[in-house]
Amino acid sequence: MTDAQETAADMPLRTTGGTPPDDGGSTAAAPIPLLEPREGIPPVITDGVALAEVIAAFAAGSGPVAVDAERASGYRYGQRAYLVQLRREGAGSALIDPVACPDLSGLGEALTGVEWVLHAATQDLPCLREIGMMPGSLFDTELAGRLAGFPRVGLGAMVEGVLGYVLEKGHSAVDWSTRPLPEPWLRYAALDVELLVDLRDSLEKELDRQGKLEWARQEFDAIASAPPAEPRKDPWRRTSGMHKVRRRRQLAVVRELWETRDRIAQRRDVSPGKVLSDTAIVEAALSLPANVHALAGLNGFGHRTGRRQLEQWQAAVDRAKALPDAQLPQPGQPVAGPPPPRAWADKDPAAAARLSAARAAVSALAERLSMPQENLIAPDTVRRLCWEPPKSVDTESVSAALSGYGARPWQVDQVTPVLVAALTVKGD
Repeated sequence: MTDAQETAADMPLRTTGGTPPDDGGSTAAAPIPLLEPREGIPPVITDGVALAEVIAAFAAGSGPVAVDAERASGYRYGQRAYLVQLRREGAGSALIDPVACPDLSGLGEALTGVEWVLHAATQDLPCLREIGMMPGSLFDTELAGRLAGFPRVGLGAMVEGVLGYVLEKGHSAVDWSTRPLPEPWLRYAALDVELLVDLRDSLEKELDRQGKLEWARQEFDAIASAPPAEPRKDPWRRTSGMHKVRRRRQLAVVRELWETRDRIAQRRDVSPGKVLSDTAIVEAALSLPANVHALAGLNGFGHRTGRRQLEQWQAAVDRAKALPDAQLPQPGQPVAGPPPPRAWADKDPAAAARLSAARAAVSALAERLSMPQENLIAPDTVRRLCWEPPKSVDTESVSAALSGYGARPWQVDQVTPVLVAALTVKGD
């Protein structure tokens, strides 16, 4: 029996066995508010001595380890971790300050061979990697919920629907770089890992019942073994509102303002949006202000912007305006792979027909399997296959193509038959 199960031993724990849909006939007890961690709020680890004790305790624990991390998105530059939470049978819970203890590789090594349980693992793994923590194997409770067909896969919804507890989620978007961290925030953070292993166990049973456990294991292995993401090419092109910017000179202004803002944000360790909004960048690009006075009249450069700040932004605009034509960015990003699907009907009607048939087939299969289409097979993989199908369309060639695009074996097995049929569809 786990810690959480002992806590609820005398309570009507509403364990649904992970059944995703509610048939309307449920007589389950009302969900139980989870107000306090079992052993209370653990002290925040901020020095090497205390960290060594935690490492020893977790190394001596048993079973999977629940892991979570809190970032300061929207407040600080980048996506570093500002709190790491763990829980393991026999070790209890731990809260670690990775600012005070920036190297947690010793903890990562102590957990070698242990399954890590995370919720939405791809969100936390990059910041955990930065501090020396990477799982050899994992169980992602959010992804498990998707594969099992749960309509809501947030941690709170999953814990309530599967285990019958209500988690307080009021502190999810706070500034976790705050020091010292307030006690209510620490309570929230500790509770996030309190039931994670219990949730994992229930979801494993449900996936096994549906015949999807091996599928999930392949997905988890793919996440655990994935290399770090490559830096984005031309990240300035993701500025919100970019669709309004058409001319190359205007694009150059966006690029110069974005890069200037990024340097300032990195130096000050604040979110770029707190330095200058995307709206302001786009406004300046569209208007091409001639001087500081004109810039100050634009949306986003109001009375709160000091003269010195206005001058630095105007200098960025002026640099972009002074660029020779040969150095101006081209509109749109170079597209690797097929063109946008909206253009297919004109460029290649046969490919458009294949894509329409493939999308319909994948959608129908995903519905039968009770999972989102994007978890059944990546939409980009379907597009690439339909744009440039194998010369000879058959089970073997389509399976090979899917594998080449990174589809897992279970995905190849499931979607190959329907895609073979779709790829033989003829256009009008």
